Amino acid sequence: MTSNQAPSEQDHNKTLKAKQDEQTKRIPSLFDALIPVFALVSMLSAAVYLYSSDSSYGANQIALILAACIALIVGVKNGYSWKEMEAGIVKSVAVSVGALLILFSVGSLIGTWILAGTVPTMIYYGMLLLNPEYFYAAACLLCAVIAISIGSSWTVAGTLGIALVGVAAAMGLSVEITAGAIISGAYFGDKMSPMSDTTNLAPAVAGTDLFSHIRHMVWTTIPSIIIALIGFLILGFTSTSSGEAGDLQESMLLLQQQFNPGLHLLLPLLVVLVLAYKKMPAFPTVILGTIAGAICAALFQFDGIITFANDDSLPPLVAMVKGIWTAMFNGYTANTGDEVLDSLLSRGGMSQMTNTVWLILCAMAFGGIMEVTGLLQRILQSMLSLVTSSGSLIITTLATCIGANLITGDQFIAIILPGRMLKAEYTKRGLAAKNLSRALEDSATITSPLVPWNTCGAYMASTLGVATIAYLPYAFFNLVCPLVSGTYAYFNFKIEKLEDLPEFIEAKA
Repeated sequence: MTSNQAPSEQDHNKTLKAKQDEQTKRIPSLFDALIPVFALVSMLSAAVYLYSSDSSYGANQIALILAACIALIVGVKNGYSWKEMEAGIVKSVAVSVGALLILFSVGSLIGTWILAGTVPTMIYYGMLLLNPEYFYAAACLLCAVIAISIGSSWTVAGTLGIALVGVAAAMGLSVEITAGAIISGAYFGDKMSPMSDTTNLAPAVAGTDLFSHIRHMVWTTIPSIIIALIGFLILGFTSTSSGEAGDLQESMLLLQQQFNPGLHLLLPLLVVLVLAYKKMPAFPTVILGTIAGAICAALFQFDGIITFANDDSLPPLVAMVKGIWTAMFNGYTANTGDEVLDSLLSRGGMSQMTNTVWLILCAMAFGGIMEVTGLLQRILQSMLSLVTSSGSLIITTLATCIGANLITGDQFIAIILPGRMLKAEYTKRGLAAKNLSRALEDSATITSPLVPWNTCGAYMASTLGVATIAYLPYAFFNLVCPLVSGTYAYFNFKIEKLEDLPEFIEAKA
C-alpha cells in the first residue's frame, strides 16, 4: 500500500514545489526588461563602429551572449532558476533548427551548382540579356515573380539571387544594391504568395482567413513595391557601371571555356523550382537540388571536377567523387585567371555557413532568456499601454514586431508573440482581424532580413555574400512597406472595422 502511494505523494510534492517556485518569482519591472536590451544595443553599436560590415563575424555574437548573461542575471534576481532559463534557451534554439538545416544544405547546393556550371550559366545568360540601366529593377521584378510562384524568399535568394549577384559583379554594378533588389523582390513575393509560411501563419495567429489577409495586404504591398521599383530604376539610370565592354566579353569567354554554359545546366534550378511549387518542405527541396547539381556536374563537367579535385593519385571516377564531396562541405574554388570571376565563383560549402549558425544560436539564446523570464512580454505590455486609438494600436503592432525581430532573432516568434498578445485588443476596439494580420506581415516578415542576427538577415548575408548592413539601405521594399502601413494607420485609411464585415452585419441582423 505504501509503495502505491509513493508516486502520488512524489507528484504532490513536485506540484507543491512548483507552486512555491512560482510564488517566489517576481514580475519584472520595465527597468528590468530594458537593461539587457539597452546593453545589447550599446554593444552592437560598438561592434558596428569598431568592425563595420565585419561585425557579424564574431563581434555581434559576443554582444548577444553578453546581453544574454545580463538577462540571465536579471532573471535570477526575479526568482528564476538556471534550469528554467536553460529550458527557455533550448526551446528557442529548437525553433531555429529547421533554419539551420536549410542554411547548411544551401551551402552544399551553392558548391555543387557552381561545380555543375548551373550558377555560371545563370550568370552568363544574365550578362547576355540584362541591360545595366534597368538591371536592379529587373532583378527585383524577377525575384518577385518567382517568389510568388513558389512562396519562398529563401529559395529565391539561394538560387536566382546568387546568380544575380554574380551578374552584377561581372558587369561592374553594385552588389549591395543588387542584394537589396533581390531581397525586395523575394520578400514581396513571399509576402503575397498563398504558399508562403508567414502568409499562412499571420492570419492563423490573428484569426482571419488566408485570402482575406492577402487581399487586405494589397493596399500596403503594391504601393511599396512600386516605390521600390522606381527607386531601383533611378539608381540604374543614374549610376555608372565600372565594367568595360571588353571586360564583360572576357568574363563571358572565360565562363564558356571553364563551364561551357547551356540551358541543360539549368536542370538543378528547374528541380528546385518545381519541388518548391509542389510545396515540398524547404530542407528536402534544397537537398534534392544539391543532388541534382551533383548529378549534373558528373554528367557535364567531368574534366572540370577532376581538375578541381587536384589529386593525380586517384582513379578518375574516385577523383570525381572526391571533387563533388569537397564542393558539398567546403565549397568550390575557382581558378579562371580572372580575379573578379574567381572571387565570385569561389563560394559555397557547409563549412562556410558555420559563422552564420554561430550568430543565429547566440541570437536565439538571448531571445530564449528574454522570453522565459517574462522580460520580452513586459516590454510588449508597456508598448500596449501607449495605445490610445485604432491607428496607434496598428502603429504599436508594427513597432512591437520590429522590436521582437531585433530581440528574439526570429521572424516566426516576431509574428506569433505580438499577434497573440494584441489579438484581444483589436477585437476590443472593433477592428477586423485582418488589420492585425496585415500589420504582422508589414513589420515582422518584412524587416526580418534587415537584422544581421535574425535568422533571415543572417541567411541572406551568408547566401548572397553581402553584409546585412551593406544591403540594408537598398532593400527599398522592406524599408518602405512598414512606413506605408504606419501612414495608413495614422490617417485611418483602409482600416477595416468589424461592423463593416458581411459576416458581422449578418450576425447582428
